[in-house]
Amino acid sequence: MTEASGAPDAGIEPVITKIGRFSDHDESVAGWCHMEHALELVGTRSAMILLREIYYGERRFDDLARHSGLTEAVTSQRLKRLVDAGLLQRHPYREPGRRTRHEYVLTDLGRSLFPVFVALMDWGARLGGEGGVELVHADCGSPLGAVVRCAEGHDVGLSDTAARFVSDGEREVL
Repeated sequence: MTEASGAPDAGIEPVITKIGRFSDHDESVAGWCHMEHALELVGTRSAMILLREIYYGERRFDDLARHSGLTEAVTSQRLKRLVDAGLLQRHPYREPGRRTRHEYVLTDLGRSLFPVFVALMDWGARLGGEGGVELVHADCGSPLGAVVRCAEGHDVGLSDTAARFVSDGEREVL
């Protein structure tokens, strides 16, 4: 699609359509793109692997480091960043005769990343390879998949998506 008119170019698959002030914008959105901000936080392999292990139920540092295959230094650094960003909380625990340590527990913000995790797992499975882990619905056993929906409940594909500027919490009217 052409950016300004939304008309399809011959032989080109439609993608996201820029609308409103965004359709005339020809500068980089770097630095204030929501996706870019999210990737700064969880866009590393180590951050996502630690979140994977926490989604699988691991909570303690030693278990997270062992199951993730990350060094203790990287595990410590990434967990601190995830706590500082509000995706995880540290909860103290103490085993008899030992010093107090901390478990890492998902916050609501950390739980809200779950659909992205499901989408990455699904996409990774499409890349091929044998075996692996499949996420399924605990009640019926069917595989999980991520779906993009608008606030009105419509499933939305790439070519049905439009992008517009949002400034100071206000959206442009279509």
